[in-house]
Amino acid sequence: MKVLVSLCVFVPLLALATAEEEAVLESILRDRSHIEETLRLAADEKAGDYAAALQKLRKIYHSSIRPMEQAYKYNELRQHEISAYPGRTLGDSATDGEITSKPMVLFLGPWSVGKSSMVNYLLGLQDTPYQLYTGAEPTTSEFTVIMHGEKIRTVEGIVMAADSSRSFSPLEKFGQNFLEKLVGIEMPHKLLERVTFVDTPGIIENRKQQERGYPFNDVCQWFIDRADLIFVVFDPTKLDVGLELEMLFRQLKGRESQIRIILNKADSLATQDLMRVYGALFWSLAPLINVTEPPRVYVSSFWPYDYAPDTSRDLFKREEISLLEDLNQVIENRLENKIAFIRQHGIRVRIHALLVDRYVQTFKERMSFFSDPELVFQEIVDDPDKFYIFKSILAKTNVSKFDLPNRDAYRDFFGINPVSSFKQLSSQCSYAGGCLLEKIERAITHELPSLLGSINSGKNPTLSSCEATGCGEKPKNRYRRN
Repeated sequence: MKVLVSLCVFVPLLALATAEEEAVLESILRDRSHIEETLRLAADEKAGDYAAALQKLRKIYHSSIRPMEQAYKYNELRQHEISAYPGRTLGDSATDGEITSKPMVLFLGPWSVGKSSMVNYLLGLQDTPYQLYTGAEPTTSEFTVIMHGEKIRTVEGIVMAADSSRSFSPLEKFGQNFLEKLVGIEMPHKLLERVTFVDTPGIIENRKQQERGYPFNDVCQWFIDRADLIFVVFDPTKLDVGLELEMLFRQLKGRESQIRIILNKADSLATQDLMRVYGALFWSLAPLINVTEPPRVYVSSFWPYDYAPDTSRDLFKREEISLLEDLNQVIENRLENKIAFIRQHGIRVRIHALLVDRYVQTFKERMSFFSDPELVFQEIVDDPDKFYIFKSILAKTNVSKFDLPNRDAYRDFFGINPVSSFKQLSSQCSYAGGCLLEKIERAITHELPSLLGSINSGKNPTLSSCEATGCGEKPKNRYRRN
């Protein structure tokens, strides 16, 4: 009887204690309503128009650009320098997974500066089984890709790389040790329907990268090349720039328009100290960011709990909203960015084909009955300027000299692919398919700009009957002598 009375008294007290704990927790958690409002998560998207535009973009790529890639083995060209155009290195080909992929937001920076906490905050994952692990010590040892899925589940790196429908299959080239450090998390979330987050291991200056067991810098470069927005996160206690961080910023060269610097945990400092830390951050980064207009720096505290008392909470809130507006801009412009990327990619493929054609033409002109083919072509590839290889492309086409690839790349390219294995562009025509050069030029100058114009004007970019069925047309050969 006494036990029963004790239980009757204890259960209400337990419920009261739980309710009080929840009330205290709610009081220290920050209001997240501005995240949904700024990112417009409640708004319905025109999924049909977006899908139709992607279908047409995929159609243009496969019918007009991909054949030229394959004919002149563009994916085997390796450039020694990172291209100035964000999102790709020269020599890579596009895939369906990359065309249809969502914008990628990449988080970089030293260890324990709040990268994972920021992802948890943006997605509302705190106090859930699937929140990213955080702590004062180095916690994230994997590259974690947070993406949309019908249900919450974890995807192993080897599965992500093996799935050709995803955009991560090229990561297999970094080896099995890396794939064991790659993990994907799928979950149904409105924000993840529009964007994919990538959380990276923190940079530890006193650790040799060889200890990771995979080429860490090369993997970072792969994600940097494909990211639409790059958050480089610091906190007031980690402002020193060592060799690893210096290497990271060297890899970010040419991506300044995508970089956003975040000074996190700003509410841990008094206002006067925060100003000093802000200046120290710029002092540390100034030698690494050699541009006239430095990247935007956001000063706030990106985690789910309320700002510390007696701090500049209004400033932090405005800074956070500005960052969210930046993120929303990337989401809103994702289709336009994809079209611009495919067009830029098509321009590169066209330049590559024109250069290979010029090499082949010069080789045939220099050959005679008594010539040694290897010696003749070696002379051409060693000194292309002597034979006006690159200058002839500038003179006869509307190619910019700033878009021409490195000459050394073709020495390696033809070392793998014999010049005799390529046909001239004048021979790359068929009655049903047309000429490869004509098709890629039409895509660059007409089809892709028209698709971009239809997106901006709000028209539905549906496929025409010929585009859907593949109407044949008589090829026009601009190289044929009349």
